[in-house]
Amino acid sequence: MSLEVALKHRLGDFRLEAEFAAPEGVTVLFGRSGSGKTSVVNAVAGLLRPEAGRVSVGARVLQDSSRGLWLPPHRRRLGYVFQEARLFPHLTVGQNLRFGRWFAPRGAVLPDEGRVIEMLGIGALLKRRPGQLSGGERQRVAIGRALLAGPELLLADEPLAALDEARKAEILPYFERLRDEAMVPVLYVTHSPAEVARLATTVVVMEDGRVRVAGPAAEVMSDPHVMPLGSAEAGAVLVARVVAHHADGLSELEAGGHALWVPRVAAAPGTELRLRIRAQDVMLALGRPEGISALNVLPCTVSEVRRGEGPGAMVQLQAPGGRILSRITGRSAEALGLVPGLRVHAVLKAVSVARDSVGGRGEAGHAKGAGDAAPRSPSGRG
Repeated sequence: MSLEVALKHRLGDFRLEAEFAAPEGVTVLFGRSGSGKTSVVNAVAGLLRPEAGRVSVGARVLQDSSRGLWLPPHRRRLGYVFQEARLFPHLTVGQNLRFGRWFAPRGAVLPDEGRVIEMLGIGALLKRRPGQLSGGERQRVAIGRALLAGPELLLADEPLAALDEARKAEILPYFERLRDEAMVPVLYVTHSPAEVARLATTVVVMEDGRVRVAGPAAEVMSDPHVMPLGSAEAGAVLVARVVAHHADGLSELEAGGHALWVPRVAAAPGTELRLRIRAQDVMLALGRPEGISALNVLPCTVSEVRRGEGPGAMVQLQAPGGRILSRITGRSAEALGLVPGLRVHAVLKAVSVARDSVGGRGEAGHAKGAGDAAPRSPSGRG
């Protein structure tokens, strides 16, 4: 079920002018705090009435200012998961879950309650009250309550921001399963590149109230123009298949016919995964290096070299399994003579791939060939 959004609104000195379209799956609004992500979600939810705009989910139009159409929030058939679970403390988990069904329209086809409970792993929690749950458990119940209302679209505004790293790691697989089982499309807000890499089907990058770039996750995250040159969080997504698990604690993966070694992943051989590889963890060599400790050496072709005003450079590479980025100094780029089309080797330590950077494949999108253009926004900005 596709999502189409076109909004114009002024909030004090802040001007929101956002327009994008996304297929089914998880559409992630990504950007720094204050970029307009939550304003977009609230407009889609009907909590913010924009000065002008149009929002549609599939064939159903939620608002269209040109026609004077604006559905109030309770008629939009949307589920909303906030940063805090916002459960009713006096109700049990089971009662909180069933509360969502009160808001489903008469005659609506609702998801099977047992299936939702099983998917979220909350069957053992049904008789507890929210005060007896961990943060991750409360958030899973909140997701279940939203799903059981039978929404046509699920909104999630930084649902992991209030959780510690352990609880985030607990919740992410459930969002992946929600995406992969295609229960309901999701519009998800975050400023975490790791969450984007794990979950996104489509990425919409927001900056100063506007859409800077939008497209399939693998393409957007490998665009050297998306993340600042100095950002330690810049990184791209590779698709790989689990080959085997070894006694020394490493998992052997295969990407485009080449081996990749990472700390053990919880996936059976044959499973396809998405790996987020940070640009700062990728070294480059003109020839294949020998006698080094790094286990992962991938043959690549330079697609683009982006220089900034400072000492850094971002290099986009076509690698087996997709595109990756390498953040090096401009001096190193000059010394290596890096230009588009040059064959190089990318060197990556196995331990550089953290467990929270590995997730189910979903539909990350496919990186384009080395000669294709990276995605750009409608305005042409990169």
